[in-house]
Amino acid sequence: MESRAKALGHPIHPMLITVPLGLLATAVVFDVLHLITDRKGFAISAGYMIAAGIVGGLVAAIPGLVDWLAIPPGTRAKRVGALHGIGNVVVILLFALSWLARTGSNWDPGVLAIVLGFAGLAVAGFTGWLGGELVDRLGVGVDEDANLNAPSSLGGGRGAASTGRTVLGEH
Repeated sequence: MESRAKALGHPIHPMLITVPLGLLATAVVFDVLHLITDRKGFAISAGYMIAAGIVGGLVAAIPGLVDWLAIPPGTRAKRVGALHGIGNVVVILLFALSWLARTGSNWDPGVLAIVLGFAGLAVAGFTGWLGGELVDRLGVGVDEDANLNAPSSLGGGRGAASTGRTVLGEH
């Protein structure tokens, strides 16, 4: 099934998600750099990156939800999409809690804030893999004749890209 939320013929959700994911991942890197160098600028920057990443993630969720609502019920794609979306809500919540843990400490990330950031990044890695599974394996958002019940890529079965159908404009 093709994406229902498009801009100039391309799905919007994958375009938007790169910004918040990059911001949140960089915030974790800046937390590590703050721990190593004890430079306050890294801690402050991480706080701002988390705030911007949360806003960007919420914006990116809108076209993602539009696309998920268009997936036929009872398909593997619908289940994977639900897990992807719920997982990303968890990512936003973990980073929001990390951000809140910093605000009372003059932006200095304590152990809790850093652990929440690492947990958020780990969950984001998993939900990113699920997003790849939706697009690359199941063809969601890129192929009107997508195989919405293709097996997991971890099982080695045939997915949307290996069924001989046109995917991503290939002929």
